[in-house]
Amino acid sequence: MNALQSLLEQGQSIWYDFISRDFIATGAMKELVDQGLRGMTSNPTIFEKSIAGGSAYDEQIRVLGGQGLPTAEIATHLFVTDIRNACDVMMPVYQDSDGADGFISIEVNPKLAARTEETLAEARHLWKEIDRPNLMIKIPATPEGLPAVQRCIADGINVNITLMFSMEQYRAVMEAYMAGLEERRDGGKDITAISSVASVFVSRIDSMIDEMLEKAGTPEALALRGKAGLANSKLIYREFRKICDGDRWKRLAAAGARPQRPLWASTSTKNPSYPDLLYVDNLIGPDTVNTVPPETLTGILDHANVRPTLEENMAGAARTLEDLASAGIDLDAIMARLLAEGVTKFEKSFDTLFEKLDEKRAALAGNGTAQEA
Repeated sequence: MNALQSLLEQGQSIWYDFISRDFIATGAMKELVDQGLRGMTSNPTIFEKSIAGGSAYDEQIRVLGGQGLPTAEIATHLFVTDIRNACDVMMPVYQDSDGADGFISIEVNPKLAARTEETLAEARHLWKEIDRPNLMIKIPATPEGLPAVQRCIADGINVNITLMFSMEQYRAVMEAYMAGLEERRDGGKDITAISSVASVFVSRIDSMIDEMLEKAGTPEALALRGKAGLANSKLIYREFRKICDGDRWKRLAAAGARPQRPLWASTSTKNPSYPDLLYVDNLIGPDTVNTVPPETLTGILDHANVRPTLEENMAGAARTLEDLASAGIDLDAIMARLLAEGVTKFEKSFDTLFEKLDEKRAALAGNGTAQEA
């Protein structure tokens, strides 16, 4: 039994924070699925690197460019092709788990993060266009994104709520999920096939807070480095358990609703002085997902320490956040800044992708003209 299978026995699914056309076409994705990979996530930065970084997409870009499609539409066609094919590779996991796992996530355009109706329209379009039951639409946990989440759930669309940092966000996301399920149930529609995850970012919190602690420089501040992300995630998991024990959720569960699993995102270690699996080994628990980049997946398969750790020392996690506040760390302000920066980062990736697509389609059109001549 490898580490992916051992983690699944603990109730945690490992998803892959990566996608590329070559990865799917060469069979490398299927090999990982056979080893125990349970899903995949994508984001604008991943697509930007994959599409701009090689020639695997050139023929489709040439054909679509020749049809005179705008760059944004070409990009969507590329995304849809990859996600649809990845869903097909992951479909056996979805079927074997009775729809509990085996999902592929695609994100709505981050430039719509502050526009509810446009986010909802794009989510519905992607859901219809890709047309796979094991698709998840990623919507950022902005104030404007949450109403779109609720309406997608009411529509029967699987949703991955992304760019979550704070407890306040988490509670609002759970509210949107439950309200969407209730709306659908009360309308006489089935809620048993809907799945959702709440993507809580981990290492980005430490990256920002550690810098502040180092500037403070006191022994007390320095002792808190590398602890905020884990503490925040543990307390969010405790809140998840509390909500699932409540009467409101129990009524939904009795109607067949699936819990909205916490998903640990941004779990690669950014500080080289920290253990490479810091955000894996310490966040293992039932009804959770951890989505990891390639280097972290390699580490998991090689040397993960698999045991239930997520609910260890909850009192210590709460104390860590109290100590951070005492050290002058304004967690609410930091979480808000991280959300804004996350949206901006993905927006820039989209802009870079469109620029490189423009360059590629021009070069490919020139090559095609030269070859025809």
